[in-house]
Amino acid sequence: MKTALKTASVLTWFNIIFWGLIVALLLLGSLSSFNPLILAGVVLMSAVPLNCYAALKLHASIRRPDLPLSHQTPVGIRFVGFIALFFGISWITDGVILLKNGREIQEAINEQIAEVSKVLQQFPQFSTFKNVSEPHLAHVSGILSLFLGLCVVVNVVLNLRLLRWYYLVRKSDVS
Repeated sequence: MKTALKTASVLTWFNIIFWGLIVALLLLGSLSSFNPLILAGVVLMSAVPLNCYAALKLHASIRRPDLPLSHQTPVGIRFVGFIALFFGISWITDGVILLKNGREIQEAINEQIAEVSKVLQQFPQFSTFKNVSEPHLAHVSGILSLFLGLCVVVNVVLNLRLLRWYYLVRKSDVS
């Protein structure tokens, strides 16, 4: 269980920092553009950092048994964890689709880049962007999406298992 706790801690800190920054930037963007649709997505996406915060409380209670676990922490790990699990599975699915259909997606991206560079040629200050091309953008995006989704899914599953283990050990100590 020490290996699971250590792996979960590393993934929890990675997810809370990375997704916390993403959520904060999206929140600032939605507030600056006054777009409530983006704000709703930000609120749902904040499930990942919230789950990580609850997991940090669980990890502290496991490491130091004298620290009691709040009655809200298991709810945060379970309920918010399933929302985060949904997002993680979505990112994994997006990554698989990007990797599987990378050639077609790459062609569409290249067409859009060509159209944007034609428009930018009209403005002399953007003349440096006229020959923009990203050779493997869809492939790299697929790998990144797959990696980030796996980090979220593995973290949520490990934290659910650690919560179950915490209650089993606590129940056996009380009995």
